[in-house]
Amino acid sequence: MVRIIDRRFDSKKKSTANRQRFMRRFKRQIRKAVADAIDGRSIRDLDSGEEISIPSKDLSEPSFQHGKEGIWEQVFTGNDRFASGDGIDRPMGGGGSGGGSGASNEGESEDDFVFQLSRDEFLDVFFDDLALPNLVRTELAKLTEYKTQRAGFTSDGVPTNINVVRSLRGAIGRRKALGAPLAARVREIDAEIEALEADTADHLDELAALREERSRLLIRIEAIPFIDRFDLRYNNRIRIPKPITQAVMFCVMDVSGSMDEQ
Repeated sequence: MVRIIDRRFDSKKKSTANRQRFMRRFKRQIRKAVADAIDGRSIRDLDSGEEISIPSKDLSEPSFQHGKEGIWEQVFTGNDRFASGDGIDRPMGGGGSGGGSGASNEGESEDDFVFQLSRDEFLDVFFDDLALPNLVRTELAKLTEYKTQRAGFTSDGVPTNINVVRSLRGAIGRRKALGAPLAARVREIDAEIEALEADTADHLDELAALREERSRLLIRIEAIPFIDRFDLRYNNRIRIPKPITQAVMFCVMDVSGSMDEQ
């Protein structure tokens, strides 16, 4: 039978499942560490994680091994002392064995396991003790408000965001760039016509050709569109996250002594 595990919603880290399994196993120790951290920090400082320390005695696991009583027939690697049929003396002392992980006279010991709890994990453990509905928990931990801010111009947008000044500036520059060579040629033709008209000789054919060319150039200049689609510029707006208050603290003074820490 084929088993398919859906990991589309998991993070890119391969150790996510192992971390969740570890947190479920040591949930009691983690909740105690979070409670101690809350006592030592302000309610406004919940936006960061916490360093959790688990004592080494809580990390111990039971192990199973064979007892040392009875008769054993076993092959040991690297044997250079015994032959087949030889007997091996039993170890001195009782049949059990033990060991400790604390400090010893040899300077070796096992430290507590320390790991970093992320902000989301810290809030999840913190909200578990408050017995809040899932909707309220999500709102307090994930709520983000965005504010619209101007960010230059863009060539795409809706008509309501058109920047008229920027669009006309681009249109004027385009018309000047496209019509500059034609206008220069028109000025040259005007100078030639003025020179030919001042001459006493007959230049009727040349004047007619120059006037016809001038008319064609003026038509081409007038055909340049006043504004085109790629001249349009729109005001660009982006959304940026805006910090908001995610929790409210109420301070109630009770002098009757009927309220405890919880």
